[in-house]
Amino acid sequence: MSQQFGDLIASELYCPKCRRSQPVRERLLLVLPSGELHEYVCSRCATSLGEREVTGPAAAPLQARPRAVKPRKLLHS
Repeated sequence: MSQQFGDLIASELYCPKCRRSQPVRERLLLVLPSGELHEYVCSRCATSLGEREVTGPAAAPLQARPRAVKPRKLLHS
């Protein structure tokens, strides 16, 4: 049997603090060797409403890119 809802992403969830269904934001919690762990947070009161695990190879951590340094103009007196 195929997975019909394998990549389901919630847009609204019930918030017990607000006592109604609210839009949610998805926040990355952890990058694991087996995938990533995301948290759903109420967009109104910021209550944690659930988690979602995305399995698969973990993305390479972002490397700090060297910033281009602009040369300063010297002021001559």
